[in-house]
Amino acid sequence: MNVTYLLFKAMLSGALIAIASEVARHWPGFGALIASLPLISLLGMIWLWRDTADIERLADHTQATLWFIAPSVPMFVLMPWLWRAGVSFWAGLGIGCILTVMLYLLMIWGASRMGIRL
Repeated sequence: MNVTYLLFKAMLSGALIAIASEVARHWPGFGALIASLPLISLLGMIWLWRDTADIERLADHTQATLWFIAPSVPMFVLMPWLWRAGVSFWAGLGIGCILTVMLYLLMIWGASRMGIRL
């Protein structure tokens, strides 16, 4: 892979995260809107298409992304509740991440039992 292209992808993707966090410092709701946009997913699709031009791989990737959204949603419910209940930032973040990993594993297990390829 071309190092310049890899650096470009990393800088653009990182810039989007930086923009969302800077906007959130002043306007939390608007920063959340930017963060919730599927920009990373869209960029991932663009990079995958550019790198492979494989429509079947792209379709599989997009479908798997849909399946992985659901297990990540509870984290966004749990963490604010924990923080407002007095749990420290790092503990709340860790608990949210552990929950999400457990739900991802459950999703992978459940999908394979239902014949869904992720």
